[in-house]
Amino acid sequence: MSAAEETGVEEQPWGEVSPDAARRLLIAAVEAFAERGYHATTTRDIAGRAGMSPAALYIHYKTKEELLHRISRIGHDKALAILRTAADGEGTAAERLAAAVRSFVGWHAAHHTTARVVQYELDALGEEHRTEIVALRRRTDAAVREIINDGVRAGEFDVPDVPGTTLAVLSLCIDVARWFNVAGRRTPDEVGALYADLVLRMVGARPEASQR
Repeated sequence: MSAAEETGVEEQPWGEVSPDAARRLLIAAVEAFAERGYHATTTRDIAGRAGMSPAALYIHYKTKEELLHRISRIGHDKALAILRTAADGEGTAAERLAAAVRSFVGWHAAHHTTARVVQYELDALGEEHRTEIVALRRRTDAAVREIINDGVRAGEFDVPDVPGTTLAVLSLCIDVARWFNVAGRRTPDEVGALYADLVLRMVGARPEASQR
């Protein structure tokens, strides 16, 4: 499934990006990076997938790395928004953690091509852009850690090592982008529900505690 196809549930894939030519190039870059890896992809590859000349790419993006940064920034902003919405929501810690995991995993499954690039090409970014994205990752980590800490304080969770458990939860969720297959027997929503149940068990909460 291509990056354009996997985001078909949205009214306009990558609607944050304009004009249309810049969006087409970004979608082509996602597909190429996911298929070949950042370093093996050339600007000619990207332009060709977008139906443009190589020179056209430089009108919208100064470098290939700038394209990767744009993809990574949008993806990490989305991930952070998903988790902050859950962390700031109403309900018990178990309800909020389940909501966070369902949404986070669901996004990584439904947008697995994009998510693979967003999550696994960090080292290809330049120092300045990598520092920016790492800061976003820390805020993402903080959102999950906040929910787990709330659950520990409320006596809902039994978690001796909150930082380590937070890392384990995020790693579990993110890895969905690596293996998810649209031809598999579970939908993104079903995978999200499964992982929410697993994570609640991981923190020592009863799965039914997440049901509103």
